[in-house]
Amino acid sequence: MENGFLEKTFKLKEHGTNVKTEILAGITTFMTMAYILVANPGILSDAGMDFGAVFTATAVSAIIATLVMAFYANYPFALAPGMGLNAFFAYTVVLGMGYSFQFALTAVFIEGIIFLILTAFNVRDKIVDSIPINLKHAISVGIGLFIAFIGLQNAGVVIPYEATAVTLGDMTSAPVLITIAGIIITGVLLIKNIKGALLLGILVATVISIPFGVANLPEGIISTPPSLRPIAFQFVGFSEIFTWDMVIVLVTFLIVDMLDTIGTLVGVASKTNILREDGSLPKAKQALFADAVGTTAGACLGTSTVTTYVESAAGVAEGGRTGLTALSTAGMFLIALLLSPIFLIVPDAATAPALIIVGLFMMSPIQKIDLSDYTEAIPVFLAIIMMPLTYSIAEGIIFGLSSYVFLKVLTGKAKDVSPIAYILVLVFIINFII
Repeated sequence: MENGFLEKTFKLKEHGTNVKTEILAGITTFMTMAYILVANPGILSDAGMDFGAVFTATAVSAIIATLVMAFYANYPFALAPGMGLNAFFAYTVVLGMGYSFQFALTAVFIEGIIFLILTAFNVRDKIVDSIPINLKHAISVGIGLFIAFIGLQNAGVVIPYEATAVTLGDMTSAPVLITIAGIIITGVLLIKNIKGALLLGILVATVISIPFGVANLPEGIISTPPSLRPIAFQFVGFSEIFTWDMVIVLVTFLIVDMLDTIGTLVGVASKTNILREDGSLPKAKQALFADAVGTTAGACLGTSTVTTYVESAAGVAEGGRTGLTALSTAGMFLIALLLSPIFLIVPDAATAPALIIVGLFMMSPIQKIDLSDYTEAIPVFLAIIMMPLTYSIAEGIIFGLSSYVFLKVLTGKAKDVSPIAYILVLVFIINFII
């Protein structure tokens, strides 16, 4: 009966999947993005927010947004407070500009409301449709390089270096050796067609990490989630809302979050063959509604902008195709609220191999890209290369779409460009000037 309900709700057979595959995929997605439960509180606590309260807000906002994605959009994508956006929140708005975290939360709340309105009037899905098909495939490839780079950095395989930006880390260190072992183990499991290869790789690498001191066994198992009271519904008054600084902060949140979310949706959808032949994304409105709800709810709870996570690609790589994958991920966040000591022992060295392998999976749409036309090839290349090099999906889209518009116009192919693409590029230019 349970399977009948799940089949009716998520249309598993229609998507060529089953309950076991979807649940494994959801757990895998969670394991690759569980770091946000520690990373987000760590960053926002620098802005004067209570660490424990932000931990709870992070998990609850992720649950709310991911459930909307699961039941309303029926997509295998998970959401949580976004990295990069939380850094802008803490280090630019609060520590840099000198505003309170309440001011920043208010900006995030207004952003969420604006996104709800834009989504209701189909503005955001029209932006998705305005991105040309080759660029959509390029976004998937760029995301692949980006998340592989994140994995390599998290494990210390590559580290910052003044002369060349990055260089090899200490190849004899325990985290690096565990990461390399994890890649090999996961690779063997994939070659042997073992179901849940990515998740098994993470678990095995975690176990290996314990005797090396890279992961430590928890002192307890069950914990009570910290109270949200110190940060929930902490908004400023109208005198601070109607200011030029609020406009600047709000516009930055809007642009970066919108492009990150669109980029992730399009990139992962390209990998799963969800995109239609014309490059449009079915149910884009429903999917975009999830992050709008998540951002609005997250601000009320006391956390930074909620966005679709690129690590969703890990679950997709495990066969996740429907909202049941997202539901499983949301369930894991709920369990993490009560069993946080267990989930927080998984080190970066254990999740890095999964991210690196998923980077490979995300590369496959490059086979669909026509590189013979330079008005297509140059924007594609810029979108791909700029994502890992700028550490931003948004910047990759900006460089890719802007160069696409300019090259098409200057070579007499302006008819290939959608009107919305012109508007977007104009907004990009104005934002850079400001």
